[in-house]
Amino acid sequence: MADQEIMATGRRKTSIAVVKLVKGKGRIFVNGKTLKNYIGNRPAIEMLVYRPLVLTDNQEKYDVRVKAVGGGIVAQCGAIRHGIARALVKSNEEYRNVLRLEGLLTRDPRVKERKKYGRKRARKRFQFSKR
Repeated sequence: MADQEIMATGRRKTSIAVVKLVKGKGRIFVNGKTLKNYIGNRPAIEMLVYRPLVLTDNQEKYDVRVKAVGGGIVAQCGAIRHGIARALVKSNEEYRNVLRLEGLLTRDPRVKERKKYGRKRARKRFQFSKR
């Protein structure tokens, strides 16, 4: 596995993240920027992204390069986490149980509900006036 890159795709809401794992020092680059620059000052979201690497003890073993499109920053970070977890399983099948127990290999199926006719949004009704 010398200089071999492992690719995987992660999804969340309408976001898609194509993840490449390369041997390195534990840096994460999203769309050409470092993760810190990409998400701003949001340590909770940063922890969310690093979770699969921390669980499998690979924080300093891989560099992660990501191309993320669609959705917002948080949804993209969820997609990145999903992609990293899937790439780690490709690199070593033994990680599957650890990541499965944490729910990192399961794609989060929650998406925005469509708007219905006769309604203001998906479920909100227009204001009702009796008189």
